[in-house]
Amino acid sequence: MHPSSRFIMITAGLLGFTGIALGAFGAHALKEILTVRGSMQTWQTAVLYHLIHAVALLVLASWTGGSINPRWIVLCWSLGVVLFSGSLYWLALGGPKFLGPITPLGGLALLSGWLIIAWQGWQLPTR
Repeated sequence: MHPSSRFIMITAGLLGFTGIALGAFGAHALKEILTVRGSMQTWQTAVLYHLIHAVALLVLASWTGGSINPRWIVLCWSLGVVLFSGSLYWLALGGPKFLGPITPLGGLALLSGWLIIAWQGWQLPTR
């Protein structure tokens, strides 16, 4: 296995694990708090983006080994999950409002990872 594939798989596994754990935690242990605060939808959005990018990283791991360079994609998506989903988790629990502007920065990081994939795909030779 290519070393970068191994790193990406570990990252995907950790993001997948924490996404599922936080989803379950929100649905059960935090359900009352999130419902009272009216922030269950915010929590669910954080979990959705968290898990989508865990799966996307797992797919990316299967593509590494020659045709694309995953370094910046992994960085953008990992940072994006931390900033986007992380700030939403905190805001859903009543965290400080200064975290609000961090959410779009995380979104930009997630979008950047997707643009890098598109750019690298554009650069691949056609048959």
